Amino acid sequence: MIDFPEIENLTRKTSSRILFVVVDGLGGYFDDSTNKSELEEARTPNLDKLSRESACGLSIPVDHGITPGSGPGHLALFGYDPIKFQVGRGVLEALGLGFELNENQIAIRGNFALTNNEGVITDRRANRISSDKSTGLIKSLSSITIPGFKINVELIRDHRFLLVLTGENIAPDYYPFVYDTDPGLNGLKPLTCQPTNKATKNIADAINSFVIQAHELLHDNQHANTILLRGISKAPTFPSMQKKYKLSPIGIAAYPMYLGLAKLAGMEIAAKNTGFAEEIESLKSMIKLNQHDFFFLHYKPADAAGEDGDRRAKVKALEDFDKSIPDIKNIGADVLVIAGDHSTPAVLASHSWHSVPFLINTSFTKADGQGSFSEREFRNGSLGLIKAKSIMMLALAHAGKLKKFGS
Repeated sequence: MIDFPEIENLTRKTSSRILFVVVDGLGGYFDDSTNKSELEEARTPNLDKLSRESACGLSIPVDHGITPGSGPGHLALFGYDPIKFQVGRGVLEALGLGFELNENQIAIRGNFALTNNEGVITDRRANRISSDKSTGLIKSLSSITIPGFKINVELIRDHRFLLVLTGENIAPDYYPFVYDTDPGLNGLKPLTCQPTNKATKNIADAINSFVIQAHELLHDNQHANTILLRGISKAPTFPSMQKKYKLSPIGIAAYPMYLGLAKLAGMEIAAKNTGFAEEIESLKSMIKLNQHDFFFLHYKPADAAGEDGDRRAKVKALEDFDKSIPDIKNIGADVLVIAGDHSTPAVLASHSWHSVPFLINTSFTKADGQGSFSEREFRNGSLGLIKAKSIMMLALAHAGKLKKFGS
């Protein structure tokens, strides 16, 4: 498969503009009672109409049977091989919050969580505790000390926080160098941080010390009595979309992690901690300025509802997104891509390995005539079942940004 060294020789600068809309956790699965996925159950007349005017297909975020995190799911959509380009979620959160991480810093994504009297996790997200309640907990965690390390704790949003450890010769430049303390499921006990080799034992020890002190501070708190840590890594250097694709890209999102992903890929970022409608209005203003030719727009609610196992909420989130399609369609982009970073079926209450619907709409796209925007309909789309990494190349091609390969 063509990769970055060859891509740089194929791409060219043009005036055409690409709008890449990522619906987080877009895909779902079929309900036993209705035999319909969340997308099939949702009333989405605008997406259905757009599907009949577009080229459609299904994407595999990483590989067959692999359940991706949001990081690899998004990086694949931006054209990065998610196996080759790996990064911990902590770095993405840090970059999205404006941290310029150096080689002596480790970034860690944290969740406030709830456990029972036996220490078993009852809610990995502490009932999605509000930012107002989390602020006081952040102050408590900021009092923790670990010899040999400087500690920064910052609230991300709601139950999420960022932990940055600073120290000399802190860790090797590979990932992972220690393992997470978050087991990823309710009903299990938090894990002890383990090093991947002897050289990183000091890092694991520091993280375990932080967790123990945090548990002591939060032990009697009714909203969140412990923490879970994951995505422990240093900041890598990835190829830039600006250079490799010859684009002037910008990312618009409400959550820091997705801004961090955009920044890592070489995009300018625009933090919009508001509703999706306001993000679209911001996008309209940016397009009028004519300073960018690639726009990444992120929509989160579908994923959050799926992770909570709330099928009705996910259906509503998809219906709410559908209402924005007329504005998105008429915003002035030459190529419109609507895709998802992964599936989040409500029946699983988690990410899954299932393929994800996507479409490309442009004046150069032959319409498939698919009846509706759904997993079942898109099985027969002209774009077929492809790796998500290829969607970026298709977008560039439809935008006229790829030269002929070979003589």
